[in-house]
Amino acid sequence: MPTSLLVLALSAFAIGTTEFVIMGLLPEVAADLRVSIPGAGWLVTGYALGVAIGAPFMAMATARLPRKGALLVLMSFFIAGNLFCALAANYDLLMLARVVTALCHGAFFGIGSVVAASLVPANRRASAVALMFTGLTLANVLGVPLGTALGQTAGWRSTFWAVTLIGVVALIGLWKVLPNRHDEEKTDLRAELRALSGAGVWLALSTTVLFAASMFALFTYVAPLLGEVTGVSPRGVTWTLLLIGLGLTVGNVIGGRLADWRLRTTMLGVFAAMALVSTALSWTSQALVPTEITLFLWAAASFAAVPALQVNVVAFGQGAPNLVSTLNIGAFNVGNALGAWVGGLVIDQGLGLTRVPLAAAVLAVLALIATLITFSTGKARLMSVTE
Repeated sequence: MPTSLLVLALSAFAIGTTEFVIMGLLPEVAADLRVSIPGAGWLVTGYALGVAIGAPFMAMATARLPRKGALLVLMSFFIAGNLFCALAANYDLLMLARVVTALCHGAFFGIGSVVAASLVPANRRASAVALMFTGLTLANVLGVPLGTALGQTAGWRSTFWAVTLIGVVALIGLWKVLPNRHDEEKTDLRAELRALSGAGVWLALSTTVLFAASMFALFTYVAPLLGEVTGVSPRGVTWTLLLIGLGLTVGNVIGGRLADWRLRTTMLGVFAAMALVSTALSWTSQALVPTEITLFLWAAASFAAVPALQVNVVAFGQGAPNLVSTLNIGAFNVGNALGAWVGGLVIDQGLGLTRVPLAAAVLAVLALIATLITFSTGKARLMSVTE
């Protein structure tokens, strides 16, 4: 794999860390800025909405730039946003800084995944995308716990200073290492918008939404499930989250290889595995060891879908690779919000935490059905990685 992919993975690591680390620093942020914990929690929601809404606009704003130039501009936005986070004097300014940071997220992953796929032969595209997204999984395994520990020790602003520094290193790497593609076709914004008219593209994006909803219906409430049902201590929850992060990393790598082999088969198999493992968790959650094993398998199965979904949406929207790839990142975030809402609805209805995995399983089955419908349209010029 080219060195350029490692730089893209480093960029993904920085972006993933800044997105999720705020959850570990909510008490410190709330105390320092004199807001409630729920109020500080809106910083998470604000970022997600910034990604979902800003992704297509940033993709269109950078459409006439070469992809390398677009990535440099977006990483500069990321650095500026984190710098403003570190300097924010009050809650409103911090929220604004988070939104500015989020603007680069969707477009960077969208365009970055197109660049990653272009750096390797056609039969290795999903693996290349998976390597880039490994940075995102490592952000959960290493970036979030280390960033949380740094923020708790030296103040929450120190974490954003550290991420800003990583962003600068990534920017220099992108500038130095990414190739200048003189043969790259100029993006025709009107052509990209016309390419969104096909049903296959929107079915592929809907599949991403349902996948993310299934994953985050469970992931959002895994800590209370562990604490109240399994009886895991707060420290044990931290270690379990680390185990889940390892599962996400393993699944991401395996999923990339499988998607290079058979895209459709991989997606169907992954969604079936997510449904089965999520259902099993409803019963295994009563005991510690079975719970840990089940959660690892669930994490591996879940993130095995990520590179396949990214390649899938580009395959169905080949006329608009930058835009549809970016929209797919927005679809992930829409699914995140939907899944959290579904899981919360199950709990609010008094069905109990053990029924949340069942709701996740239903959403995984819906993603499987959406995949079958998507590939049955037969209207897309699928890439060679598909069956």
